[in-house]
Amino acid sequence: MNRRALQLAVDALILTAAFFLAYVLRFDGLPPSAYRLNATLQLPYAVLLELIVLTFAGIHKTSWRYVSLADVPRIGIGIAIAAAVLIAFRLGLPLRYQWGRIPLGVIAINSLVAGLGLLSARILRRVQSERSERKMHSLDSQVETKRVLLIGAGRAGALISRELSSRPDIGLVPIGFVDDDSRKHGTYIHGIKVLGDTRSLSDIVEGHAVEEALISIANASGETIRRLHQLCEAVPVPVKIIPGVFEILDGRVSVTRIREVQIEDLLGREPVELDNASIQAHLSGKRILVTGAGGSIGSEMCRQICNYKPAELVLLEQAENPLFYIDNELRQLWPELRLVPIVADICDSKRLQEVFQLCRPQVVFHAAAHKHVPMMELNPGEAIKNNALGTAKVADAASAIECEVMVMISTDKAVNPTSVMGATKRIAELYVQGMARRSETKFVAVRFGNVLGSAGSVIPIFKKQIAAGGPVTVTHPEMQRFFMTIPEACQLVMQAGAMANGGEIFYLEMGKLVKIVDLAKDMIRLSGFREGRDIQIKFTGVRPGEKLFEELALDAEGVDKTRHPKIYVGKLEPYPWKQVLAIYERLRTVTDTRELMAVRGVLAEVLPEFQKPAEGGAISDEELQSRTPPLGSDVPIVT
Repeated sequence: MNRRALQLAVDALILTAAFFLAYVLRFDGLPPSAYRLNATLQLPYAVLLELIVLTFAGIHKTSWRYVSLADVPRIGIGIAIAAAVLIAFRLGLPLRYQWGRIPLGVIAINSLVAGLGLLSARILRRVQSERSERKMHSLDSQVETKRVLLIGAGRAGALISRELSSRPDIGLVPIGFVDDDSRKHGTYIHGIKVLGDTRSLSDIVEGHAVEEALISIANASGETIRRLHQLCEAVPVPVKIIPGVFEILDGRVSVTRIREVQIEDLLGREPVELDNASIQAHLSGKRILVTGAGGSIGSEMCRQICNYKPAELVLLEQAENPLFYIDNELRQLWPELRLVPIVADICDSKRLQEVFQLCRPQVVFHAAAHKHVPMMELNPGEAIKNNALGTAKVADAASAIECEVMVMISTDKAVNPTSVMGATKRIAELYVQGMARRSETKFVAVRFGNVLGSAGSVIPIFKKQIAAGGPVTVTHPEMQRFFMTIPEACQLVMQAGAMANGGEIFYLEMGKLVKIVDLAKDMIRLSGFREGRDIQIKFTGVRPGEKLFEELALDAEGVDKTRHPKIYVGKLEPYPWKQVLAIYERLRTVTDTRELMAVRGVLAEVLPEFQKPAEGGAISDEELQSRTPPLGSDVPIVT
């Protein structure tokens, strides 16, 4: 007998017993013989009716192991409807059908007893299941236990406390809650007491021998997590968090995901909500090509794309080793997916055309770029070749095969650029916008700021500096940047691609500007050190081409909302195509020069929004020459 049939049989027994018990209670004992005969005749249709109504109410679709308050209304509604039908029979049947007229008192008592019986059976099954799980985990586990204080006595805290109690193998024993809602103080949640508020944290930790604190607040803001982390640090008591408690499904949360608080938690980025249907239609069953597939953004784009089951994913990358690693990773995770790894340089027109003609991608995500601002100040010609000319060659190849959509990944540094890197990305945007008017392909660009943890970004650098004992180097006390996570950026890029009509420059909502020095202080504190005592912060000066703060939209451009709350679209008109071609012709004259000022002069000439770098951020040709060895020299370039 399968599980659903067994549940149905148990419910039938409960309803049968409830019906007879209703008669006994109605008559204070065994009913008279005439009523006993009627009860026997009434039982089949009464129980059958209740089973049918309860089935339509959906009570047999819920697993008894996970019964909750959400199941009570289903049982109540089903019993009430069945009772209403039985009452209608009672009042509507003629007197000659006395055997089918169930007394109203019996119907009322039966409804109450049947409802309680059905609910009790499910609760007993859940209790038995949880007890078995605890016993199993206890037998399998030999871990040492820690006394844990839960910070936050809301829904997430209640779910986490219940899961911890049922999972002794985790080794965390919840001994109490703290919550700033005074109405909860002194109450019990799953047998665990709310001991006080966060102002009493030190006394609670000491009085209850707390060994670890666990933040159990769903969707806590970055400011809240920072405040709680600082409170725990001051006690001191180690603090951890469960990421993504907002993803609680079916009343369960995975306590195995408990981890240390990370810098991403302090930034407080809200989870991205995607229109998966539109992305699915955009990517599923399509041939997709990603340039720069081995980079931080490109590789994550590939991972995200695989979730939408494309017909084929082409990984185009200049560097062999990163391509090998991402190809190998994807083959293990998605063995059924057709992957085509291709070593190619986007500056090689002939090779690009060959790849596009062979693979004929329908969607292209162009992530290949030189992105490090100071490095491109030292190598300005390479920035032009790769970021501007390379993008044009990818766009030409996509248009030649009538690709459906090409999404160019741009940067906030393209807004009023002060660096060679930012200017070349802005010029690439101009080419993409121009192509959108001349091609059947939908060309769009997507701008966003810094991504957390990308190769060469500030967070991995800070981690290495902290691990080495410091100092942590920050360029300027007022340096500010936008930040988002790599997965979030890639998800929004896919969403923007699905929304493309052609010619748009999309902007991803980046939240608030973050001071780099505050980021450094947070990372030092999260690493268990004290800023100024254990680890020093050293200000090194603005680097070549850097701004003190970044922007996401030109003043003349403005932005409009899209149907996605985190994606905006700019309103700046594209340059005339002849002007774009003239810009590219002019750029080709300086791709091989080593004179930075000459390159910057041409960029200022062709790009009106190109600006001077922040004070201290400029670099002269003389300094460039002093930092760059002659070609063929064995002396490494110092950056």
